[in-house]
Amino acid sequence: MPSNIVLNADPDVCPAMGTWITNNTQLLSGFSLLIAEDVIEELTLRHELGGLSIIPCRAIRDGGDISMAAKVLEGEISGLIHFPAPPEQMSRDVLAEPLVRAALLCDLPIALNPATASALLQGVKRSRRGYLIFNPIAGQGDPEVELAEIRSYLEPQFMLQVWKTQPDLDPADQAKELIKEIKAFEKEGEGESIIIASGGDGTVGAVASALQGSDIPLGIIPRGTANAFSVALGIPTGVKAACTNLLLGNLRRVDVAVCNDRPMILLAGLGFEAGMVDKASRELKNILGPMAYIFSGARQLVDQQPFQATMQIDGNEYQLDTSAITVANAAPATSVMAQGFGEVIPDDGLLEVIVATPKDRIGGFSVLSSLAWSAIKSSNANHSNIACFRTKQIQIKLNDVQKLVIDGEVLDAQTVTVSVNPQALQVVAPIPLKF
Repeated sequence: MPSNIVLNADPDVCPAMGTWITNNTQLLSGFSLLIAEDVIEELTLRHELGGLSIIPCRAIRDGGDISMAAKVLEGEISGLIHFPAPPEQMSRDVLAEPLVRAALLCDLPIALNPATASALLQGVKRSRRGYLIFNPIAGQGDPEVELAEIRSYLEPQFMLQVWKTQPDLDPADQAKELIKEIKAFEKEGEGESIIIASGGDGTVGAVASALQGSDIPLGIIPRGTANAFSVALGIPTGVKAACTNLLLGNLRRVDVAVCNDRPMILLAGLGFEAGMVDKASRELKNILGPMAYIFSGARQLVDQQPFQATMQIDGNEYQLDTSAITVANAAPATSVMAQGFGEVIPDDGLLEVIVATPKDRIGGFSVLSSLAWSAIKSSNANHSNIACFRTKQIQIKLNDVQKLVIDGEVLDAQTVTVSVNPQALQVVAPIPLKF
């Protein structure tokens, strides 16, 4: 819901409203208060209004009540506190006044005296709070236009706070600060909260890493190049549709993996996957969008060299001469190297491990084709150079240092350990269809 409250009072009861404001200053903090200019004048004759966020509106004598009623009808207001004249001085039924009629039409909380006003504020503060971590450099659109669009969809239903990512600050640290704030509100019984990540998979993964195990839901408005995690969970990639998904509020628990002590929501890859991501520079992604990965994948298919590894799964050890090892927690169908089983299940408490051992470039193309066809059919890959495993934990030792990609970040590694935390993260996502 928006954090805007309309305060209004008949001149004869402005002293009572002023006293109520003074007694409820702490409760009023955090709201923007829309008050007509002539009402502000009456209030400040006897009371200080410092420390409050006040938005002056047109005076009531100049139609201010009508203009504020219009804001109510436009969905910009979360509550109306209106102290009418005493009954003996009323010239008309209070329910016929423009502000009250507008609030009634919109099913908005209304308070007509000090006691119900305090209760109204408590109720509004118990409504849904949305904390948006917004990456302004994600995607190819105008970030200010996209942020305004997000606000327009969410603010009628959430009390929305926006935190923009900073180049020198990990979004995970921003999320951890918000978690502290949310837990403080929850101690006071002040409603439901959600942290929303808007950016690419890097932003989403960082916020998810902070939220795992917290029971605070993760909302996602994808604005990156691949948006792999969103696609894997069926979250729409358009801004409006993603916001609609948040408003529907379906919650789904998914697994979170740990790779070399780093949280991982998508996948880790050695060989082909790591080389492909490494070749897809930000400049290339800005120019080509998702096609950047196809272009870099074609280059990597030519350049990929086999490497030797020892893999331990469920007490069994495998000596490998391989071109690619992919360990997936969640992945869309477009993450071809993860598709040995035809799909990656994000909430089964298991990792999907795909090992590819082609002998040459033609064999590599054959492996990719088989995995792609497996994704299309949602069935197991049937290829002599593909081995598939499901496990809770895996350790890989490499003969030489190799490029390792973890959720899109490339680093060097000679040992890789991956484990899974089952259903550690709550995500606002569509309910998966079962066939």
